[in-house]
Amino acid sequence: MMTEQHLPDRRVQFDFEIDFSNGGGLQGQGFRLDIEGDDIRDEDLAIAIVRDLRLLMVGEVRILNKHVVREPHKRSRIRRQAPGADGRIRVDLSHIVEDGMVTYPGLPAPVICDFLGREQSRARYALGTEFQIGMIELCANTGTYLDSPFHRYPDGTDLADLPLDRLADLDGIVIDVSGQTGRPVDRPQLLPYHLAGKAVLVYTGWDRHWGTDTYFHGHPFLTAAAADHLVAEGAALAGIDSLNIDDTSSGERPVHSTLLAAGIPISEHLANLGALPIDGFRFSAVPVKVRGMGTFPVRAYATIRGEDQG
Repeated sequence: MMTEQHLPDRRVQFDFEIDFSNGGGLQGQGFRLDIEGDDIRDEDLAIAIVRDLRLLMVGEVRILNKHVVREPHKRSRIRRQAPGADGRIRVDLSHIVEDGMVTYPGLPAPVICDFLGREQSRARYALGTEFQIGMIELCANTGTYLDSPFHRYPDGTDLADLPLDRLADLDGIVIDVSGQTGRPVDRPQLLPYHLAGKAVLVYTGWDRHWGTDTYFHGHPFLTAAAADHLVAEGAALAGIDSLNIDDTSSGERPVHSTLLAAGIPISEHLANLGALPIDGFRFSAVPVKVRGMGTFPVRAYATIRGEDQG
């Protein structure tokens, strides 16, 4: 069995046609399989596809349009970095909050300034002692933030009452859809994963547009069916690295409505999810404990054991 440390960086892409000895057939286009070497014989590929699909009563297998592609494996994205003194690696998943930045069109940008500057503070303290006391005027939906149920529902749990066990040190899993051509992330893309009790982080790669006008247009999003699946599977938290977890082309917000009704917090505008392994990490996104507010920026991060690094 391959480990994350020894995942191949070559795959064979091919079409296939399979005839069954008891009648009927099966076709596939653009199918991919990992291979260890630079190439694979059609005969070996036919055996691999039959075994992987657990097919019975197979007659003839035809391999068509075969070619080998080289690319990083989706389970080996984690970048090499030295673990800390405790043997763990911490990956920052947040955007920086800066004066004047725009997180979402139409929402006010933060204003960051000094309430008390260092020069002015010298008159208040002993010689050689100075402080900076900062001040920020901030919309709750700024930077990387977390939505509580109160964001959507007036009787929902607000930031002050969110339990830490729904926000910190959660078992995490990455749903990598970064290679897809369409915008919606639907239920079938979640089916291969065990989601119960996990922070489900959808990696679209859209964070590469952060700070540009492109970020605000045509972003990936989850479908209503995907949200229903997250609830049914018992996900603890849902996050995405794009403008919104919902499609914003209309005023409907089915994903927010479904997840927050089920008490599942949402973290939007995540960053750097491509630096994480598919699983084997812990996720934290803890907002300030504010009464009567449903959303607030977070310092989201993942913790990985040093020996799990690929």
